[in-house]
Amino acid sequence: MPTTSYQRYNFTVATIQIKQVPPDIHRRLRIRAAAAGQSLQRYVLDAVCKQADLASAEELLARKRAEALAFGESDIDPELIVEIIRADRDSR
Repeated sequence: MPTTSYQRYNFTVATIQIKQVPPDIHRRLRIRAAAAGQSLQRYVLDAVCKQADLASAEELLARKRAEALAFGESDIDPELIVEIIRADRDSR
């Protein structure tokens, strides 16, 4: 019996079910998945994984604070925080 990519791992794979997806959103995602040559499930899973890999604003702030402390600064400027977050968003 052939194994799927999920069955190759030695851990339990969690399931997420999304309910009440508006029809227009479902249609757009289906079209994008087809254009990418993927199933809707694979397309949405890839999107969720990418989102999970992104640092939250809190994580970015904690990282920048740690960097500032490493350089002997007591804290970082709030305007710098906004600049860092905007630059991160723009890079996506």
